[in-house]
Amino acid sequence: MVNQGVEDFVKSPITKVAGLTLFAFSFFYLGQHWSDGNQQLVFFNNQQQSDKSLTPSIAISPNVNKTISSEPPPSHPPKPPPVIAEKFGVIDENGVMAEDFEVGDFDPDLVDKFRNLDMSIVKPDDVSAAAVDIGKYSLCSEDMREYIPCLDNVEELKKLDSTVRGEKFERHCPGKDSGLNCLIPPPKDYKTPIPWPQSRDEVWFSNVPHSRLVDDKGGQNWIERDNDKFKFPGGGTQFIHGADKYLDQIAQMVPEIAFGNHTRVVLDVGCGVASFGAFLLSRNVTTLSIAPKDVHENQIQFALERGVPAMVAAFATRRLLYPSQAFELIHCSRCRINWTRDDGIYLLEVNRMLRGGGYFVWAAQPVYKHEIPLQKQWKEMEDLTTRLCWELVKKEGYVAIWRKPSNNSCYAGRDAGTQPPLCDLGDDPDNVWYVDMKACISGLPDNAYGANVTTWPSRLNNIPDRLQSIQLDSQISRGELYKAENGYWKNIVTSYVHVYHWEKKPFRNVMDMRAGFGGYAAALINMEMDYWIMNVVPVSGPNTLPVIYDRGLIGVMHDWCEPFDTYPRTYDLLNANRLLSTEQKRCNVSTIMLEMDRILRPGGTAYILDSVNVMDEIQAVAKAIGWHTNPRDTSEGPHANWKLLICEKSL
Repeated sequence: MVNQGVEDFVKSPITKVAGLTLFAFSFFYLGQHWSDGNQQLVFFNNQQQSDKSLTPSIAISPNVNKTISSEPPPSHPPKPPPVIAEKFGVIDENGVMAEDFEVGDFDPDLVDKFRNLDMSIVKPDDVSAAAVDIGKYSLCSEDMREYIPCLDNVEELKKLDSTVRGEKFERHCPGKDSGLNCLIPPPKDYKTPIPWPQSRDEVWFSNVPHSRLVDDKGGQNWIERDNDKFKFPGGGTQFIHGADKYLDQIAQMVPEIAFGNHTRVVLDVGCGVASFGAFLLSRNVTTLSIAPKDVHENQIQFALERGVPAMVAAFATRRLLYPSQAFELIHCSRCRINWTRDDGIYLLEVNRMLRGGGYFVWAAQPVYKHEIPLQKQWKEMEDLTTRLCWELVKKEGYVAIWRKPSNNSCYAGRDAGTQPPLCDLGDDPDNVWYVDMKACISGLPDNAYGANVTTWPSRLNNIPDRLQSIQLDSQISRGELYKAENGYWKNIVTSYVHVYHWEKKPFRNVMDMRAGFGGYAAALINMEMDYWIMNVVPVSGPNTLPVIYDRGLIGVMHDWCEPFDTYPRTYDLLNANRLLSTEQKRCNVSTIMLEMDRILRPGGTAYILDSVNVMDEIQAVAKAIGWHTNPRDTSEGPHANWKLLICEKSL
């Protein structure tokens, strides 16, 4: 009877259910206990399967964390690595894992809330950006075809208290609500620019239809009109026999200058039509040619039309937008600047930008003429340069060449009270955005950073010493960030050049709008692309300009919430890498893109690589501007966080 009772109990439905339940819980426990830690399968479903209108269950595949080997197609650039490491979490300033960090209190209620979350209410339309609808932008008036917003702001210029120091040539930008809101029209009969290197010697008259320079400087071999073209014989006010012979003279006077080897980056002040810089290009020297928008207002426009690196800039009250120790040589040939006025403040600005051991070349009447007023100017220049510890290494004909010291020993040996004084230790010589010039000497770093760069071309790919002085959260790993950026842009640029057939495109003037360490420019140079690249470092990020110049590249500090100091129709190619998503917190995407259209040549191209979160807006603005757009996926595929948009401006 007992055995019969046990048998009945085992066969009873209650016992079977209890057994199955125990069996299931056992497997669940074993699975949890011996799991490899990888979440193999997750379900979120609180709805009846019969409800077809709701989002189906979401499952994560068991292969979610497994690597599947496949080479990405070369036509799409990979996702960019972070150029600047914002934070490193629990890694301390030495790159070591910290032990004294706090994770925070455990909140069991949060787990319950997650378990009870009804994922069916999240629909695809809720997580994607809403469609952006923007009306077409209209053309600006004809009188704005050469409009530079921050330099042509008539209303602000009227408010200036003084103009004696050239304040009217500095930036006075429109207010937030009065910026550019139309498309700058090209001149009548605008033509596709003559390609480089032919453009060095001639450009279309219709693209820069101004004859004042021909009338004023025709006898000095600067520029001449020949039917429908301007031609550039290569002369200048102080070198009417040609820039090449003038460069030979400088090289013979001071062989240590060594163009294209020791001297790679040059600043030409008051450049005219930039023939000095144009002819230095053939000697592997990149020259940034600058001049104010003065009575000869189109000299920079001529330089850019020729395909020569240039931008509008003036010695007035503020520092120029270039870092300390940027240039191996700074040149002034009849640049009409009184270097000794106001305690020598302009020459002190030259001293700030001149690399330790670099050269200042002055070709002007006080060097060689013997009239009493001119000789007085020469004596003042000799006295000032002596107090700056500059060495007059050569004076020949109408050219004088000084050399800046490569360390602070001379400054330390000056008599007490010698003017000008050294700048305060707290002064940052690389801080240039709306910073006033200072009548003091910017001392050199005691560790010789900046003065000990290697020769060209090895310096392009070497890690500069001043990388260590850039203000980043990362310390030990910054060298790895530098290498990662170089590798990233090498892959990207190789892809762009080969897949999009850049060899068939007439690119010459190129801008990297968010330049980082200059990896994009370096990649183009390493591929021997015959471009020049303006590297723009936004004020919203770390100031990497010293690194860019130490590599033998040129660049400028800028805030993209304001217009850039250049003429319309300046650049053939714009590279905007994560720029718009970064700056949209500070200003409108449309503001930046309208400025891109202003400086982009008709027929030019913009490559915009950015987050999918802003790509809808970017495309909408691009179409409103009238660009032809070509959206492309990155190598991560259609569901990646990044997209590439290629925009072409109609001719």
